[in-house]
Amino acid sequence: MWKEFKNFIMTGNVIDLAVAVILAGAVGMVVNGFVTDIMMPIVGNFTGGVDFSDLKYVLSPADVDADGTVVKPENAIMYGNWVNSIINLLIVGFVLFMIVKAYNKTKKPAAPAAPAGPSEIDLLKEIRDALKK
Repeated sequence: MWKEFKNFIMTGNVIDLAVAVILAGAVGMVVNGFVTDIMMPIVGNFTGGVDFSDLKYVLSPADVDADGTVVKPENAIMYGNWVNSIINLLIVGFVLFMIVKAYNKTKKPAAPAAPAGPSEIDLLKEIRDALKK
C-alpha cells in the first residue's frame, strides 16, 4: 500500500496540482493587493472619494459608556466589503481571460484528421458487387 501511495503522489498530475495551488495562492495575494491598494482608491476617486470598505448599513448602533468605552459593538451589514469582492472577482476573471487567450494563441492548431478509409459497410458492398459480376 505504501508503494502505491508513493507512486500516486509522485505522478506528474499531483505535483502539477500542488504547484498550481501554491501559485494560485500567490497570485491571489498579488491580485488582492492590486485591487485593495491600487484599483479601489482609483474607483473611490471617481465616486467622490468613497472608500467602499467603509460602506455599511447599521442594524443596531454601538452602545457607548459615558467614558467612551464600547459596551456593545454595532451590528452592521458591511456591503462595501462585498462590493470590493465583486470588483476583485471581475479583475481576476479578466486577468484569467487574458492569460487563457494568450495561451491559446501559442498552441499549435490541431492537425487535420486523416481522411477516413472506406467503412466496413462500403467494403462489404464492394465485395457484393464484385461477386455479382
